[in-house]
Amino acid sequence: MNPKLPYVLLVGAAVIIFILSCMLLSRGRRSPSCESQPRIMEKMGFRSQSLVFADLTPEEMVQVVRYLQGNLGVQLVDASRAKPSDNCIASVDVQVPAKAEVLRFLDGGGARPPREALAVLYFGNQPDPNVTEYVVGPLPTPAYHRDVTVQKYGGKVPYHRRPMLGSEYEQVGAFLETVAFAAAPTFLKEVFEYDGTNVAFQTTAPHGFQSGDRKSWFIVFQNNVSGFFVHPVGLEVLVDHSSLDISRWTVNRVFYNGQYYRDMVQLESAYVQGRISVEKVRKAPRDGDFSSMKPRAPSAALFPLQYEPQGPRYSIRNNHVLFQAWSFAFGMSVNTGLRLFDIRHKGERVAYEIGIQEALSVYGSNCPGGMSTRYMDGSFGIGRYTSPLVRGVDCPYSATYVDTHSLFETLSPSKRKASLCIFEQNLGSPLRRHYSNLQSLYYGGLVNSALVVRSIATVGNHDYVWDFIFYQNGAIEGKVQATGYTSSSFLHGDGLRYGNRVWEHTLGTIRTHSINYKVDLDVGGVKNSLVAHDMAFEMVRAPWSPEQQIERPRLTKKVLDTEDQAAFRLQSKMPRYIYFAANSKNKWGHQRGYRIQITSFAGDHVPEASSMERAISWARYQLAVTRRKEEEPTSTSIYNQNDPWTPTVTFANFINNETITNEDLVAWITTGFLHIPHSEDIPNTVTVGNSVGFLLRPYNYYDLDPSIYSHDGVFFTSEQDFTACEINPIACLPKTASCLPNFPPFTYDGFQNM
Repeated sequence: MNPKLPYVLLVGAAVIIFILSCMLLSRGRRSPSCESQPRIMEKMGFRSQSLVFADLTPEEMVQVVRYLQGNLGVQLVDASRAKPSDNCIASVDVQVPAKAEVLRFLDGGGARPPREALAVLYFGNQPDPNVTEYVVGPLPTPAYHRDVTVQKYGGKVPYHRRPMLGSEYEQVGAFLETVAFAAAPTFLKEVFEYDGTNVAFQTTAPHGFQSGDRKSWFIVFQNNVSGFFVHPVGLEVLVDHSSLDISRWTVNRVFYNGQYYRDMVQLESAYVQGRISVEKVRKAPRDGDFSSMKPRAPSAALFPLQYEPQGPRYSIRNNHVLFQAWSFAFGMSVNTGLRLFDIRHKGERVAYEIGIQEALSVYGSNCPGGMSTRYMDGSFGIGRYTSPLVRGVDCPYSATYVDTHSLFETLSPSKRKASLCIFEQNLGSPLRRHYSNLQSLYYGGLVNSALVVRSIATVGNHDYVWDFIFYQNGAIEGKVQATGYTSSSFLHGDGLRYGNRVWEHTLGTIRTHSINYKVDLDVGGVKNSLVAHDMAFEMVRAPWSPEQQIERPRLTKKVLDTEDQAAFRLQSKMPRYIYFAANSKNKWGHQRGYRIQITSFAGDHVPEASSMERAISWARYQLAVTRRKEEEPTSTSIYNQNDPWTPTVTFANFINNETITNEDLVAWITTGFLHIPHSEDIPNTVTVGNSVGFLLRPYNYYDLDPSIYSHDGVFFTSEQDFTACEINPIACLPKTASCLPNFPPFTYDGFQNM
């Protein structure tokens, strides 16, 4: 053996150990943390102009309540405990000033409009019960109130139109359990194993067939079950709760497994006599069994995450957001939810207001509750039911989460932590790109990174994901994604005419979803016109070969002069390019404009012969453009739900053939989808394929695509060193993005103060 061999082996082993040690040490060394910068800038000492649109603070809400308690001369009961015969405060929200006042303040150096609140009160304890709306101000120290009900609605709001309070639902539930159900003890015990706690009730709306009715079908489901919405038991009860005296409430009809009965007494009698076809439903475990959302698979590799290696590129101050060339104010209406104001691109206002108006769902079924349901979610409160967001699922983990506050059916404001999120999202595709291999060799592209403002409202069984998205090319997208549990009926008889069977006794019932938005565009100023561009083929002789014909597409142009011309029925053909045109022109001589592009898969609208159709007449139109008027602030009313037969606001009346040329205009956009529930809607509905909305896109508004000025652009030629950072910033990612994001600890407050 060579005597040097052991030394060679020892040296080799030492080198290997050294290399392995270096590798292990380098692997164990923590990467530097990513840069961070404040997302929510301090409020102290800052008076943003955007505060003219800001939601009420909790302190302001408290002051409004105190003022009303001390200045109306009547006793106000806490709405959470109120009886129908009481006086109470239903809600308090911000009263946004008139547009002319706001623009004088924002653009003309005028005085800041007084800050005011809008309070909705129920007066049940007086000779003429009614709903009254007061404007209260100035905040933060109220000194006056004025009744605006007649001014807004042309008369008093009858008391029967009031949205149901949570306390009224509880009172009806107590009536069912202690009065109605007491008349059928044998049936309930033997068929449902009823013990006073194991059933849940879901109401339907509207409540009857004519003005003044307050008769509601209450559908009975298994209770204490995850996803009870898909656990019907076959029993439905019609309750007349129109009287302000709870002791005078009655059962008007009962439905069980395809048969109608006069009341619970008749149902009990028929059951005891053996004259009922009983369909017993297997008692579901507490997790709901098939309706449980608990994952059926264990956790595995972590899903992809998104983070900002150099900190967020947007800033939030109070209710004001800045992102690249964009700026806007945001707010959360108790009734209609997320809304935006004073939306500007490159410093120029393109829209004054964009917001949700209503979410309507019309159901079909062969059960009474299902077939009579037309939910108008604004009446229940889209903003009120905005839910706390789960970090990393509802929004990216590193998003900025904003708390919202509301005062609804209580004397004290409530806080919903992390109920709105804002984040920049890399959409994983280019906004634009081109690879040139003809003549010159180069690549140019821009990552599609956009800012998203999101809230999610859970109204009963439905969850609506509301997004407003801001793109680098000057486009704005409004989008809603629907998820949550499907509503259901008990499967019996010819039920399959009205949906699909999704479990043993569960019929997923057909329904339409219609979403209405208000879009107040101000393109190059307040005064705009509506212009339609489209195409038509024309037959021409080829100039170089006259014996031959060519079919060539040409541009068609039309100015839509009146509101009637600008009202496009739901299933009608609409010009494919329709835009708000400014009074100014771009460099190439074209009127500057913003185009409206709608994505919708809407079902059919309720027939106009329906006695309640006028209450939802906004849904007749995929697009309607009207003159903007302060007396037409919304397309519907929270009072339309409970009296659609005499609607408080009728959108169809907005369209009266007024001229819309060179006027302040509003676009009312309706988008939606038909939902026929199917087995894949169990346990609940996914957002994929259930996303609709609209785009607002620059159309000759700029002289060229404004995203060319984005700092995110990439361009290199075949002659350049595309691995050099100064040529191609993407090449620097291994260095600039080799950091660990600062993920805050996971928290969730959605189960607090329930």
